[in-house]
Amino acid sequence: MPRYRDLFRTPEFTPLFLSGAAQIAAQTVSGLGLATLVYRATGSPLLSALAMFGPALAQLVGATVLLSAADRLPPRAALTGVSLAFAAGTAAQTVPGLPVGAVFAILFLQGLVGSLGGGVRYGLLREVLPRDAFLLGRSVLNMSTGVCQIAGFATGGLLLTVLAPRGTLAAGAVLYLLAALVAGRGLSRRAPRATGRASVAETWRTNARLWSSPPRRRVYLALWVPNGLIVGCESLFVPYAPERAGLLFACAALGMLAGDTAVGRFLPAGLRGRAAAPLQALLAAPYLLFALDPGLPYAVAAITVSAVGYGASLLYQERLMALVPEELSGHALGLHTSGMLALQGLSAALAGGLAQLTSPGTAMGLLAVASLAVTLVLSLGGRPASVAGERERAEA
Repeated sequence: MPRYRDLFRTPEFTPLFLSGAAQIAAQTVSGLGLATLVYRATGSPLLSALAMFGPALAQLVGATVLLSAADRLPPRAALTGVSLAFAAGTAAQTVPGLPVGAVFAILFLQGLVGSLGGGVRYGLLREVLPRDAFLLGRSVLNMSTGVCQIAGFATGGLLLTVLAPRGTLAAGAVLYLLAALVAGRGLSRRAPRATGRASVAETWRTNARLWSSPPRRRVYLALWVPNGLIVGCESLFVPYAPERAGLLFACAALGMLAGDTAVGRFLPAGLRGRAAAPLQALLAAPYLLFALDPGLPYAVAAITVSAVGYGASLLYQERLMALVPEELSGHALGLHTSGMLALQGLSAALAGGLAQLTSPGTAMGLLAVASLAVTLVLSLGGRPASVAGERERAEA
């Protein structure tokens, strides 16, 4: 089994890791700052949730019109350009008196640009690492996400106190610039993975090809829906506990870090196929407690335990890569990322709407029930005998 030090001895893995970490830190700090700014201005749980997770909705548009470019752009230039675009948009949101409509217009444009980022980054990861190291490499990137979110939410909470929301947004813009610098200077120039011209028609054709396979379709739904509904729960942390939202987000990131470490490094290969659905059930079940409006200590414990279940996404991504041709890896992973983020945005909107009709805690409990139901249906509806068998069905 590959080890962590083997990854960092691989050329280009370190700059890919560092640029991704800076990007996540920037998203965390700026997202918390913007959600707080919008909530203070409007008092709306729905708009606050959308301010933090709304760009994910634009990923759905990007996945239908731009995604074919993920395998047809030079990776270094694409990753650098995405970070620069986010830096510019985040800096624009710091302008005093900017209308809420303009804030969300910028978020939409950022989401469109971001729809390319996941496919390019994770497609490059598959190029950089040997096939048997992909799960561990993806785990390390997820672990860095957890660490950067913990640090980002803690730092963001401090910056909100010291610099106020607009200063926090400015700090996020600087972190995006750092991500662009690391990608531009650290990654080597590579040719695109696929030839031909990127187009809307090609995006639709490849999406249809990926979606036409029942095994791949099940994997995509498992990656998108149960997790997305729980991110909807997380989008309500600000209205649920306005003064402790940073702590709650940090606890979620800590749990995710623990789950990704356990799955990526210690889970035996023979258990991977059977562990995914139980982990997703663990992700949802603790949020049932929020329907009872628990105190802060119980909320912290429930959120931390729940987030361990995010490790299931590593197992589903490994299965997806076994079902996808090499030349479509960037597009397939981009479709996963865009679909996942789109479901997160839709779930945030659903959560915000439910919270306005009921309460944040009640909305979390309802979304947890929905997530458990989807996990159960998917686990009962498809129990493949092996990855090899699924691959044969996917290629048929």
